[in-house]
Amino acid sequence: METTFLLNGETVCVADEPATRTLLDWLRERRGLTGTKEGCNEGDCGACTVIVTDEAGPRTLNACILFLPQLRGKAVRTVEGISGPDGTLHPMQEAMVTHHGSQCGFCTPGIIATLACAHSAGKTDYADQLAGNLCRCTGYAPILRAAEAATDAPVPNWMTEPPLPDPASQAREATTAGAEAGVVQPRSSDALATWYAANPDATLIAGATDVGLWVTKQLRELAPIAYLSGCEDLKTVQTNPDHWRVGAMVAITDLLELVRDEYPSLAEMLRRYGSVQVRNAATLGGNIANGSPIGDSPPPLIALDATLHLRHGEARRDLPLEAFFLDYGKQDRAAGEFVEAITIPRGQKALRVYKLSKRFDQDISAVCGAFNLQRDGDTIARTRIAFGGMAGIPKRATHAEQALTGAPWTAASFEAAADSLALDFTPLSDMRASADYRLRSTQNMLHRYRAEIEGVPTSLAELRP
Repeated sequence: METTFLLNGETVCVADEPATRTLLDWLRERRGLTGTKEGCNEGDCGACTVIVTDEAGPRTLNACILFLPQLRGKAVRTVEGISGPDGTLHPMQEAMVTHHGSQCGFCTPGIIATLACAHSAGKTDYADQLAGNLCRCTGYAPILRAAEAATDAPVPNWMTEPPLPDPASQAREATTAGAEAGVVQPRSSDALATWYAANPDATLIAGATDVGLWVTKQLRELAPIAYLSGCEDLKTVQTNPDHWRVGAMVAITDLLELVRDEYPSLAEMLRRYGSVQVRNAATLGGNIANGSPIGDSPPPLIALDATLHLRHGEARRDLPLEAFFLDYGKQDRAAGEFVEAITIPRGQKALRVYKLSKRFDQDISAVCGAFNLQRDGDTIARTRIAFGGMAGIPKRATHAEQALTGAPWTAASFEAAADSLALDFTPLSDMRASADYRLRSTQNMLHRYRAEIEGVPTSLAELRP
């Protein structure tokens, strides 16, 4: 598949490469740009971080799980392109030298890319921005000092990308040439629906944060393939007074910003969903469609009674999100049918979401719990509680819900509901948590919910001196 994009300010056209060639491999093996490092090769360590710019602005992405066709019409900047053409250092590079932010140096190129991107975008939440860049030498203190020191420096003029290649001008070539090899890049959901109905065994690639590992870790050959990055209509959000209709290709980064004010607890959970690089690539539709029992978006969306919109050809159907998950590895999705959008209700201020994982940042949940209790005076009128990590699918705690619905808002009611959770779930023990720990954690989350709604500080950040 032929792909044209900007690389460090220059237009490049890539052809005769496998459709699942990663940007990392291509940079190092074909272009000799070895500053971008291979660490984990699964999007966890940040050593391969690059800056990718499109009409939405610059964002960091992991080059190790970023396939070349996903770059069509975008601009890529590697660490080699962050200093000026004459060798002038970027302010973040100068600050890293001054503040001794590099020791062994392996992680440094990815850290420089992250800090330079944050600098260009005006972001100063450096601890969050760097959560996806692992460094085992510095303890981050000198890196954070360097970032803060360079905050007010002007953005270098060479970091402003020239006009981007027009992806629309490449649409026909991408589809025609790709079709011959069983790889397409549809430009709309209509084109995707037609092609996928005729190729129901195909792999759909959205952000590739999951599928990327099929290639880099499992060494799987994928065909046929549809890259969805060109389906701009799947990246839209329709805002209504009582709900949002969120396209399946909306990135988790954009979802976080969408819900930040209305559902701050959900936004806080999403802040810990992978790293910035992962959130910039991962999509809401992908997180749902892969059917993982530990995906973090389904529990809160189920607690909100979200609706899933599916499409097969010209046929569309809607179903409650909770009904989509049938059993481990099995969803209510026919061959050739894809997730088109998700409707998320608004205005439910009682929603709280708690993520429990071994690492605070960028880790898979042992348990993710979502609670949404509506009160009528001192009586609990409506209850929706959902968990991830407690069963083979994201699942509601129906016995606990029944124990709470119609009950008074008292500690005794929540204690009875906590006991009922043992009837709802028989969790497994694995490397992330034992069954007993998982069950006790869900019970504690329920008590935490009551305390938080009553105004008691429950977050570790709130409890620190």
